[in-house]
Amino acid sequence: MILVPKPATLRTLTGALAALLSLSISAQEVVRIGAAHFPPYTVRPEQGADTGLLPQLVAALNQAQGNYRFVLVPTSIPRRFRDFQQGRIDMAIFENPDWGWNDIDHVAVDMGLEDAEIFVARRVEGRRQDYFATLHDKRLALFSGYHYAFAGFNADPAWLADNYRTTLTYSHDSNLLMVQRDRADIALVTRSYLSDYLARHPDVAGQFLASERVDQVYHHYALLRPSAPISGVEFTALLQRLRGNGEMLRIFKPYRISVAR
Repeated sequence: MILVPKPATLRTLTGALAALLSLSISAQEVVRIGAAHFPPYTVRPEQGADTGLLPQLVAALNQAQGNYRFVLVPTSIPRRFRDFQQGRIDMAIFENPDWGWNDIDHVAVDMGLEDAEIFVARRVEGRRQDYFATLHDKRLALFSGYHYAFAGFNADPAWLADNYRTTLTYSHDSNLLMVQRDRADIALVTRSYLSDYLARHPDVAGQFLASERVDQVYHHYALLRPSAPISGVEFTALLQRLRGNGEMLRIFKPYRISVAR
């Protein structure tokens, strides 16, 4: 004989399961990660929180364990320092300790990821790699707030304008379009972003000349507040788990981002 639970019993069981699930979620430590616009790693919040590489990494981190719940908190390139110091965010990811963090207490975790900032010009007959050798005579399209090695990591707009012929924007797409339309001579973008852009716009791939010269290598770190819910050792172990199960390669390899074994 098959016993069919009464509706009241089903409601009781459903409520108990919901309570257990709620208890499990509430027992997790929440780790708040700053989401500043840094394509293709992160995107502007209004473009959707489910796009970019950072949301994919957060999903993989949450899937891999149950002690912590990683959440994204919108911030900006300039504001992230203040949000970090004030405890609004616990972690800044895809960072470098040299990008203005020198006087801010933090714990650095090597993520084992490498990208590169490269120069992109319009492809014209006779133009070769030596075109990228000098920059002072070129019109440069830069992303406002970014720290570039050729400028000694000085992101101050006034200083850049005094020392280079710069146009500052908040869009890599706009900077590449400026090059394409001969309104700028060179745009600086990450290799990962150029790879993504050409995948989205294969019809213009032949119009760009990418430099062999690298402005800087992005060796990515996660920077944690010393009082963050998760320690540097624990976060390192989580990243290692994602390397072991192949998630790091799945997320980053399509963008030509090197993933350490």
